[in-house]
Amino acid sequence: MSINNLPFAGLELGFAVSLACSLLLVLTTRWHGRFSLDATHGVQKFHITPTPRIGGAAIMLGLWLSLGVLSESQQELLLPVLVSAMPAFVFGLAEDLTRNVSVRARLFATVASGICCWGLTGVTLLHIGVQPLDMLLTWLPASVLFTAFAVGGVANAVNIIDGFNGLASGTVLIGMAALGLIAQDAGDPALAQLCFLVCAVTAGFFVVNFPFGKLFLGDGGAYLLGFLLAWMSVMLVYRNPLISPWAPLLACGYPVFETVFTILRRLWCRRHPGHPDSWHLHSLVKTAIAAHYFRALPAALRNACVSPFSWAVALVPALTAVRFAAVPEALLQGVLASFLLYLSVYALVMAAWFARRRSGRPASVPDVVLE
Repeated sequence: MSINNLPFAGLELGFAVSLACSLLLVLTTRWHGRFSLDATHGVQKFHITPTPRIGGAAIMLGLWLSLGVLSESQQELLLPVLVSAMPAFVFGLAEDLTRNVSVRARLFATVASGICCWGLTGVTLLHIGVQPLDMLLTWLPASVLFTAFAVGGVANAVNIIDGFNGLASGTVLIGMAALGLIAQDAGDPALAQLCFLVCAVTAGFFVVNFPFGKLFLGDGGAYLLGFLLAWMSVMLVYRNPLISPWAPLLACGYPVFETVFTILRRLWCRRHPGHPDSWHLHSLVKTAIAAHYFRALPAALRNACVSPFSWAVALVPALTAVRFAAVPEALLQGVLASFLLYLSVYALVMAAWFARRRSGRPASVPDVVLE
């Protein structure tokens, strides 16, 4: 696909609408702040200034308005995805505004979005490269449920890493760009264009969120972007049988690895896997590295310094996915190597944190009190 075939009107409009809406939300905080401002206390809170956490609204608006300038075939591809994303987005936004939507309800909403998207498109995961599961996926109900839970898992994974300025949105930009490049190389320009459109809309929010953190993504935005990342992955494999399912898994690698490791870590510590704590990789990077080496910076910029470390962890598997998208053996090795990279980085950061504590230098202790 030539760069000239990209829908520049859609890209420009999506970016502009998302940016303008993000700025408008920041400028009108005094009117909606009593509903939208994020708290500054909690086990996963590292910012010190109350900040609107409804950036997902800007992204959703940018996507819907961009729909109007796309071709008919592109509209037919994107419209059911946006409609299906509404349960995940609405439940997330409700949590942003009320702080009263349970984790279970939000998880079910993301799964419901996956089932809804199957109902509107007929798209499911038909194989994953593991023979026993592939046989099970030939049965439609199993395929639909597996796809829906996989989509819900990725959506929640993106929400888990949404802890610092630019972290989640930057990670989604990396993953979505990787999916777009894979689709482009596979001869699927329509899907590639939609991936790049999501990138453009996300970038409009990103420039307001990073580095100064004037607007947060919020649960609504995290679930929306996570759902889009997951469903574009499903469509990539469904529409291009030569692409291995391990390729989009690697493109989404960092949030998936973080979630899997978090669940295992909490179970090992005999704690509920759904309860929050501050022992995520990005939390430890903040307390062990950013808080020490960048302590001269303002608090917002110190928080922003965490994101590039995590982007590097996200970039390695994403590049592997693009390079070996149709080579399952290489991708499987890439999954194992990337997960080992994540574990190695986690171990090194933990070692740095413990070293600072033993030396007597000030190091904030990650809070493990359950909310």
